[in-house]
Parts: sequence; structure tokens; C-alpha cells
Amino acid sequence: MKIACLSFTESGKKLGDKLKNLDKESKSYIIHHYANEDIYGGIKNLLNYAWKEYDGFVFISSTGIAIRMINPYIKHKTIDPAVVVVDDYGRFSISLLSGHLGGANELSKWIGEKINAVPVITTASDNRRIESIDLFAQKNNYYIEDMKSVTKITAMMVNEKTIGFYSEDNAIIDYPNIITLEDLDYIHPNVEGIIIVSSQNFKLKGADIPATYLRPRNINIGIGCRKGIEGVRIIEAIETALMEINLSSKSIKAIGTVEVKKDEDGIIEAAKHFHCPMKIFTIGEIQKVEDKFDKSQFVKDTIGVYSVSEPSAYLLGGRLITNKSKHNGITISISKEMKNG
Repeated sequence: MKIACLSFTESGKKLGDKLKNLDKESKSYIIHHYANEDIYGGIKNLLNYAWKEYDGFVFISSTGIAIRMINPYIKHKTIDPAVVVVDDYGRFSISLLSGHLGGANELSKWIGEKINAVPVITTASDNRRIESIDLFAQKNNYYIEDMKSVTKITAMMVNEKTIGFYSEDNAIIDYPNIITLEDLDYIHPNVEGIIIVSSQNFKLKGADIPATYLRPRNINIGIGCRKGIEGVRIIEAIETALMEINLSSKSIKAIGTVEVKKDEDGIIEAAKHFHCPMKIFTIGEIQKVEDKFDKSQFVKDTIGVYSVSEPSAYLLGGRLITNKSKHNGITISISKEMKNG
């Protein structure tokens, strides 16, 4: 975690220097800037470039100074860095911005522990000892489908409403008023909102209640294609193949193909588009498992193996959940990893 520590008084400078020295015993990298030192353009100018470069900011100042300085840069809690305010006597460590996803709450606690300050955390879920949905998602590497729905369900949890929880993963959120659901065909009448952890796109039957979707990374995509096919076509083929079996592209964990295709710009572009790694398998690795799948002599004569997409999806992990689909020079195979057996 790369943190900028900003101080404005002599006592604040001493405290900032102390925090900078503490970073050696943590995973954080703290850079201390003192307002009265020769910072080109001042601290405001520093924020122009540092806001996107740093993971967090510690203002050793009043909250008013911090709020006025960061106000032009605040965008959204999913992307804003952590901001903590510490008074220059080091008595309080206040989590000001991005308490959950940005990590300001944890940073506030860490600073409080190190300098013997009182951490001040005002997020409602933390004060009620409720695990927040966004932190639960972050911890388990789930993609949050819609932050507005998270806000709505979180408000219900804060007000102690009964929440249904359906998951195809093993993790369960820490919340006392929860009813776990085996499926979504029947929703318990006491349930007032639902958290759904699934790669599947569900339509709730007979239940008009708020729901938030968290997407586990459990879908692997095997790809074979003719040489030189554009990335936009491969992206469309993947999205079409997933849509046909009602799966979310936000659950893609990895894309795989054979070494002959490792430099295909279209596949590389698709991996970047879906924010997932691209795994390359050798001819030998493919040959060890290709007898499990349909064979193409044309593919064998062209690249040395009988098939690409199905062996690649299989080798990425999970169970093949559909036959390979063909999309005008592109073949797509899909496997799904299930933690519940």
C-alpha cells in the first residue's frame, strides 16, 4: 500500500516522520510531505498527480483542511483512495473516505495502534459488527454487479432486516439475521432482501425484493481461432457463448489457448477486456488430454493437436459445462469451478 502522509505544522511534521519510520514494519510504503518544505506548487499541486497514484492519504491536520483539499478529486467509493485524518497531537485517527474498499478503516486502526491514537470509524456496519458486503466481496474476489443494490441491502442489514443468502461458493457473510437459501425457486417469506453469490443470471420467481449479485471468478474460457481474427469478434463470441447458458462474463477467471496462438492479438485483447489472465498451454499439455474430446483432423494438420478450446478449458480447471460452440472461425469452450462439490 503506497501512502502519502501530508502535514502542515511542526508538531504534525514530527508525527509524519514517525509514521514514515513505521512503514518498515508493515506492508505499507509511506512518503511524508511537509507543507512548509519546498514542494513544487504546494500540496494542492501534489494531489493533482498523487490522487490516482497513491492507495491512501494521511492528513495530519484538521478534517476541514483535508475535506477542502480532496473535494475536487473525489469520484466514487469504488475507486477513491483511503483518506485518514490525524490531529497533529496524535490523539485521534479518523477514517474519512473509502473506509471499506479503499481500506481507510483498517489504516485508521493501524495508525491508532502505532501512535496510541483513538481510531474514529463512523461506517454504520462496522459500528454494529456487521461484515460489509463490499469488504466481503473484496475478501473473496467477487465482482460487485451493482453498487446501488449493495447500498440498499447494506441499509437493510444496518436496520436488522432479515436477509437471504444464496451462494455457489463456500464463503458466507457474517451477519446474524441471515437465512441461507438452497436455491432461488423458493424464497422464505421472512426474507426482505437477498445477496446472491453466483455466476448464473437468475430471475427471482415470485419475489419482488431487493437483490445484489456478487460474481465469483469461477468461469474459464478455452479459445481456438483462425489466425488474425480481431479482438472484438472474439469478445463477442465469448459473450454470446456465455449468454446462451445464462452466465455472467464478470465471473471469467481465465482465458486459455494453445502455444501456437500465444501471439494472437485478438485473444490478448479479449483477456484485457475481461480483466483476466491469459494462460498458454503447450502442444504436449494439450495432447495429454485431447482424447477426451471430439477431434478435428484439419486442426491436427494445421497446428499439431486435434482440438484447442475444449482441452484448454479443461486444463484451466473445473468441469466443462457445455459443448464447444463455433462462431465463424472461433471456437469457445467453457468450464466452471464449483467449490460446493
